[in-house]
Amino acid sequence: MTQQNRRQFVQTASAAVAAPLILSNSSAYAAPSERISIGVIGVGMMGRGHLGRFLRFKDVQITAIAEVEPTRRKNAQKRTNDYYAKNRKKGGYKGCDVTTDFRKLLERKDIDAVVIATPDHWHVCQAAMAARHGKDIYCEKPLTHSILEGRKLVNLVRKHKIVFQTGSQQRSEFRGRFRRAVELVRNGYLGKIKTVRIGVGPPPVPCDLPTQEVPAGLDWNMWVGPAPLRGYNEILCPKGMHRHFPAFRKYREFAGGSLADMGAHHFDIAQWALAMDNSGPVLVEPPKTGNTGLKFTYANGVVMYHGGPTDCLFEGEKGKLFVSRGKIRTDPGDILKTKIGKDEFHVQPSNNHGRNWIDSVKSRKMPICDVEIGHRSASICHLANLGYRLRRTLKWDPKREVFANDEEANGLRFREPRKPWTI
Repeated sequence: MTQQNRRQFVQTASAAVAAPLILSNSSAYAAPSERISIGVIGVGMMGRGHLGRFLRFKDVQITAIAEVEPTRRKNAQKRTNDYYAKNRKKGGYKGCDVTTDFRKLLERKDIDAVVIATPDHWHVCQAAMAARHGKDIYCEKPLTHSILEGRKLVNLVRKHKIVFQTGSQQRSEFRGRFRRAVELVRNGYLGKIKTVRIGVGPPPVPCDLPTQEVPAGLDWNMWVGPAPLRGYNEILCPKGMHRHFPAFRKYREFAGGSLADMGAHHFDIAQWALAMDNSGPVLVEPPKTGNTGLKFTYANGVVMYHGGPTDCLFEGEKGKLFVSRGKIRTDPGDILKTKIGKDEFHVQPSNNHGRNWIDSVKSRKMPICDVEIGHRSASICHLANLGYRLRRTLKWDPKREVFANDEEANGLRFREPRKPWTI
């Protein structure tokens, strides 16, 4: 089948047997022709987590895995084959292919969708190529490494009619705490919002790590990809089956620092609560020194700070609301007990971010964290990082995505990928 014909077939078949397919805990597996065939690109810490989640979906088939590190590649293949052999009673199952080069995975006509869980600097390039191949996409956050590459990706996704989910799972999970917070803010139970404080880490720094010998079997050139070429260091790409989140996130060449790592989650919640999913602030004011205290101002007068209490704090005329992955509280406390009325604003139903994406792939409806949302949330982090880097007030036009009268800042909205990679 062509990619489009297969997608239409899966969509039609899913509608015909909707009940057993949309329930991830159904005891019956979907027929092979009715499963969403998925390729996973990158199986580090996040990629392995996604692999485990999607393996458990009975209407999904993990068909191929791309990974540049040999130990993780082999482990993911064995894990997938063993799971299907045991749970689908297919002894000796060997149906999951592996590759070092993700492009080979994208060329396969039997793969409907991809999960991208590579380092930040790779996200847009890989997602853009996947979109051109007609694959639906789940991509980790922060979605982008620069502002303008995000806009390029949004345009490509729209052009090819891709169902795209950004991995901002706070919109779906953590016992609905963030969803509850957004509904309370959006329905005015805090009154007019005056300030938002997002307590996440600092901006990135230039990478100054020493060069080490490249481990046997690792395709280091592919790991670096569109970023500036530099020597290997295990802090960037750990050897074997590591059990920590690598510190490539700290370095400007590959990511946006701690600010963008958790900021892509928490600024995303702030944007959602402020009804700014398709927009952003108009003013960025960094402190003269230090890596906290940067101030955003929105056109409606709301002020948002990078810094303050850890996680998310909303301050309104009638009260305050604090929310994190493990806790939600309000002051006064009665606000939290409010029952949201049937006719008030409610967020899209979702308690499983991956499930929301798979269901959207079948229905062709927009998932809870579409590419535009992922782009806008990541852009907040990029704006903050540029503010700290340039140490001056920046006037931002969120509609045109351009800085007013600042050639240097506008030049930093995009980094040309290293050849042969393009967006």
